[in-house]
Amino acid sequence: MATKNKNIKRTARHKRIRAKIFGTSKKPRLSVFKSNRYIYAQLIDDENSKTLVASSVLDKGVKSAYNLGESLAKKAADKKIKKVVFDRGGYKFHGKILELAKSARKSGLDF
Repeated sequence: MATKNKNIKRTARHKRIRAKIFGTSKKPRLSVFKSNRYIYAQLIDDENSKTLVASSVLDKGVKSAYNLGESLAKKAADKKIKKVVFDRGGYKFHGKILELAKSARKSGLDF
């Protein structure tokens, strides 16, 4: 029961965040999702409802949240994307989410 309640609270936080955050083709939204086992991140253009770049821990050579941030930034650089809006998905900005953000910034994404 506690897990269900946690997920409901996270979803409510995410809705509040999404009411203020919007991605465009020039400045896409970096959306993060965590399951119990994996982490997924994608750059989304909300104007056209398109995913521009996606990466996850399931990708080859990506083992941690830190590596995921680097991988996503590298893929974004290939598509000439430098500026993004960070959407933490209702999760607290610490732990794996913080590591992903730090590595993405260090690898060239600006947010």
